[in-house]
Amino acid sequence: MPQIDQTSTWAAPDIAKTITRLEQQWASAAKANDSTKIALLLSEIFVEMDSTGTIHGRSEVLDRVKTEKWQAFEVSDIKVVMQGNMAIATGAWRGKGTLPDGKAVDARERWLDTWHKNGEWKCIASASAPINGG
Repeated sequence: MPQIDQTSTWAAPDIAKTITRLEQQWASAAKANDSTKIALLLSEIFVEMDSTGTIHGRSEVLDRVKTEKWQAFEVSDIKVVMQGNMAIATGAWRGKGTLPDGKAVDARERWLDTWHKNGEWKCIASASAPINGG
């Protein structure tokens, strides 16, 4: 797949900027355990596949956010491509913290989020995979 930057013709600069801003808002809200802000970004049909291959629905993701503790939760290297009223964002994530079960996390992952615009942008699906050595 070719490298695509935020100013690429693959996604209009204003759309890429909007999706990037939404991704950054999501990361900030996750670090702050703010499930209310994250809920505004997620479609009612949202589904997530985490880096272990486990599937989670919207309510499960929002409940989990409330009890995670993060010292670091950062997204970077965000790229956006578009097709019609859909946008695909990819990027990198770095997280260090504690999961609800007490398990410590110090990880780096690549992620892919699918956004749909029906009046406003909402994320409908998210998937992530570990970065080797991270």
